[in-house]
Amino acid sequence: MRNTPVPGPREFVTTHWSLVGAAKPDEASQTRAREALEELCRAYWYPLYAFVRSRGYSAVDAQDLTQTFFVRFIETDGFASADRERGRFRSYLLGAMKHFLANEWHRAKAQKRGGQVRFIEWDALDPEARYARASEQSHNPEHLFDREWALETIAGALQALRDEMMKAGKSEQFDALKGSLTGEDESSREEIAARLDMSEGAVKVAVHRLRQRYRKLVRAAIAETVSNEADLNDEMRYLVAVLRGR
Repeated sequence: MRNTPVPGPREFVTTHWSLVGAAKPDEASQTRAREALEELCRAYWYPLYAFVRSRGYSAVDAQDLTQTFFVRFIETDGFASADRERGRFRSYLLGAMKHFLANEWHRAKAQKRGGQVRFIEWDALDPEARYARASEQSHNPEHLFDREWALETIAGALQALRDEMMKAGKSEQFDALKGSLTGEDESSREEIAARLDMSEGAVKVAVHRLRQRYRKLVRAAIAETVSNEADLNDEMRYLVAVLRGR
């Protein structure tokens, strides 16, 4: 994730999804759309891999299919049929993968890992280890895709926040307070205050600011994949519901 400003209602024209959907025939517009599409797709490789894997394909076949899907989707101008007024990039991309599996998977198997092009470097990612953990949470392919999308989104926001705090020289503070975002640290506010040599009141303020910035970064990430404020708010609510297991 990038440290991008949080978009307002009038700024959606500059988001990645808007660039993809608004691509024109001229070369400059197509280039911008392709770059935006590549960046969006890189954020979705694992949710789609988990979706394909949970459809019953082997790990090797799932890697081949996901790799080939992305290569073909980008190299054959997959954004040409994109309509940003249809809403969410998440839904659009999952629909494209379903179509690919239904109509083109047999051709994908004839050309391993997208031919000569490597969109995803699988060896460095160990996707099967992640899938083993993820598949314990759900056996429904679409629910698994949505859950992994939600987890990828918040993980990217957390990393962006970590990077911001490090640049500000506050990495120690981030490490001490990140549990307030993830729920993984059960340290009391008194313990955290002592660790950081801060008052409990100052810790409370710092936690509040951290949560606000974290939420803005999550919104910024989702805003790249929708076309309007209403869809952004819907996706935020859906992300929370998915993470709560609803």
